[in-house]
Amino acid sequence: MTPQPTLIDGFQWAFQFIGQLAFQWVPATIITIGNTGNPEGVVYPQPPIGPLPATSQQAADYLQAASTPAAYSQLMHDWGIFVALSLFISLLLATLIIYCVIRLLQIRHHERLKFEAAQETVKAHDVPRSQLRWRRIVEEVSSEDEQKMRLGILEADIMLNELLDSLGYKGETMADKMRQVDRANFNTIDLAWEAHRARNAIAHQGTATPLTLREARHIIGLYEKIFREFRFVE
Repeated sequence: MTPQPTLIDGFQWAFQFIGQLAFQWVPATIITIGNTGNPEGVVYPQPPIGPLPATSQQAADYLQAASTPAAYSQLMHDWGIFVALSLFISLLLATLIIYCVIRLLQIRHHERLKFEAAQETVKAHDVPRSQLRWRRIVEEVSSEDEQKMRLGILEADIMLNELLDSLGYKGETMADKMRQVDRANFNTIDLAWEAHRARNAIAHQGTATPLTLREARHIIGLYEKIFREFRFVE
């Protein structure tokens, strides 16, 4: 994997570039330009030969010896302007490099977040059908509308029947299925019997027996404990 650039790498590159510009490229260019001939037969200091770059003192000595006083004075004046301008441009370039590195890190960070989000499946964001049904049941029971409360309890009992089917219990009726339950594997079986009997009373008696909000919430609470045991709802 290719290493990611850091701010430290950007600073190191910027300072290395400035050093090469100030102590290698510029002095070497001046020496090359200044060594244009010797019309008066004067022996000038020789520029260093070899891979080592010329130092700033060597460049200054060479220019002073190879130039007239007026030309040397003008060169020093122009050199100061050049150095100031070079430092200003270098600072701008260093700032630009730092900005680019920071933006690159930010872009990589956002790309990583998008990649991690894309790794999550749609199912992870999807609400299970049983959970949606359960929310609707809770809303109906909390509506204080007796008809909706009855429908909510009947729907919760249907969900209980589906839970028993998914657990592998077989029978023509829910009572047959619950008789097969092993209490060691179904801790809330007594609550299931109580909730189912309450549902049967509501279904058979109809509106002859009033259903209060407190009773409806109690019955729904029984179903909720059953469903949560098997993570049928959250």
